[in-house]
Amino acid sequence: MRIGYMRPYQDDLNLENQTQMLTSFPCDIIVVEEHASAKRRTNLDHMMSTLKPNDTIVVSKLFAFADSTRHLVELLEVLDMKQAFIYSLKENIDTNKMRGDSFSDIVKHLVDFQSDVISEKTKRGLFEAKQKGNVPGRPRKADENVEKAILMYQSKKYTLAEIKEETGISKSTLYRYLEN
Repeated sequence: MRIGYMRPYQDDLNLENQTQMLTSFPCDIIVVEEHASAKRRTNLDHMMSTLKPNDTIVVSKLFAFADSTRHLVELLEVLDMKQAFIYSLKENIDTNKMRGDSFSDIVKHLVDFQSDVISEKTKRGLFEAKQKGNVPGRPRKADENVEKAILMYQSKKYTLAEIKEETGISKSTLYRYLEN
């Protein structure tokens, strides 16, 4: 069975583009999501749970199907498990006709690659900041303010709000220093 799937997204809130693309490709049924919310895609969940072997989900583009690369991987795993397929018209991806590495495997590799790139850029940025003398994280409070806050706290004459107003040291920071 060919199942068309559409959901609103910013560039096609009224589903005109998706409807036009899906009507040019014959589908047995079309499932339409009422909203763009990634959290409440009940029609997608129901469609995925009722798939049969050799069913093909037809979408105008992959973004109509999944909200992120990780979400796409999860959906592709369900398709593989149910021996069903996806056909994306815009990207011309038909997992029913693919040979060799499955599209799901390729996307998993892309997710890992994307994570590695982000991680490496973050590490490089932190290293370069340290080389320039910048310390990552929150700036430390001046030691004299911390000492003053501790003395005020130990005197038991001041409230935590008064200590914070006078020194700029928050309650959690003060307690952290008191524990050491």
